[in-house]
Amino acid sequence: MTQATADTGFRYEDLGRLIALMTGAEKHAPAAHSTLDVLWVLYDRVLRVRPENAEEPGRDRFLLSKGHGPMAYYAVLAAKGFFPVERLRGFGSYDSPLGHHPDRTLIPGVEIGSGSLGHGLPLAVGSALGLRAQGLDDPAVWVLIGDAELDEGSNHEAIAYAGAAGLERLHTVVIDNDSATHGWRGGIASRFEAAGWSAVTVDGRDHEALYAAFTAPHPGRPHAVVARVEKKQ
Repeated sequence: MTQATADTGFRYEDLGRLIALMTGAEKHAPAAHSTLDVLWVLYDRVLRVRPENAEEPGRDRFLLSKGHGPMAYYAVLAAKGFFPVERLRGFGSYDSPLGHHPDRTLIPGVEIGSGSLGHGLPLAVGSALGLRAQGLDDPAVWVLIGDAELDEGSNHEAIAYAGAAGLERLHTVVIDNDSATHGWRGGIASRFEAAGWSAVTVDGRDHEALYAAFTAPHPGRPHAVVARVEKKQ
């Protein structure tokens, strides 16, 4: 399968304009903008999924656990052709499929319904296990979580299990904007490393650093990328 999505003519510089089309009453704009660079690099250069293969078993899976404030996610999906850009204008309206939390039954390319913190990483572990059980060793599973989600115990169970199971096709991106209640002694990456993961911390706005971290080899281990993003009030 070829890498990333088909070229629709949109560039990273266009995302601000696409986000501006969404004028619904969004209460989590900072959460949306914190994910923008990670989402773009993944969909533009890393993920092997595009509109025409979004239902194929061999596609990569991307799970947005940080589902509150999905405007950046919608903008990237539209830019990559999963649905018409004009649909962004209806964001948050009664009859729009683009709600304040993504719905996998309504939006092409969305793998899970999300927004309630703490579910995405356990679901990603289950997805990776399911693919392994089916003998599908090529598809990668990616999940994007916020650092505050690490306050939820379900994530630590998932981290521990994935490391012990050696889920090499599992990748977690943590948007770290100092939103967690307690934080983690030694940094977030150390929590994953202690459970047997490969982990790296990078500038969450630096596209080349993100790409290098996303594509770093990690044989026999799941991989975590902690993307540091300055918190904006």
